[in-house]
Amino acid sequence: MSLAAFRKTEQHDELAKLANQHFQSDLEPSDREALRTATRSIASSTTVGSLVGVGLGLYAAIRLRRVRTEMFAAFRATEKPRSVVFANGREEAIPDVTHLARPTKLGDFATYFFFSLGGTMLGGELGLLTGTWSASRSLNRDPARRERIETAYRLLKVDVLRKEAARLESGGAALLV
Repeated sequence: MSLAAFRKTEQHDELAKLANQHFQSDLEPSDREALRTATRSIASSTTVGSLVGVGLGLYAAIRLRRVRTEMFAAFRATEKPRSVVFANGREEAIPDVTHLARPTKLGDFATYFFFSLGGTMLGGELGLLTGTWSASRSLNRDPARRERIETAYRLLKVDVLRKEAARLESGGAALLV
């Protein structure tokens, strides 16, 4: 999702005001409360999913760091060849690369950061998916409520498109772009 969605503009305020008018006039109080409950369900599922994702990401990063440390210890303990002898008898020394394979603080930070970030995104998306599924199920439980909400949404879309058409005809910028 783009961060541009969170920018406040005059058009955003106008759309929010229009949506609120339809929310208040086209829906019954029980419909409004059902939509608020569905919204809270989505938000809480996304939050829980993100937190679980961070935890799993950190757990995976800790396990990976431990494995990397153990592999380095095993690599350092093994006997390494010191030189290579070619077929023509020439002997070439092999440099010691142990210091290059050692785990670093920067590598540890990157591991923790990116695993946590990946866990947050994966958990948040799964939380959003399950929250949306749950909210959709609760809103679709009552067919009459579902019809009222769909009608209100349709009326909102009609008003938004009318305003955009009027703005475009007057030479203004597009509202939804």
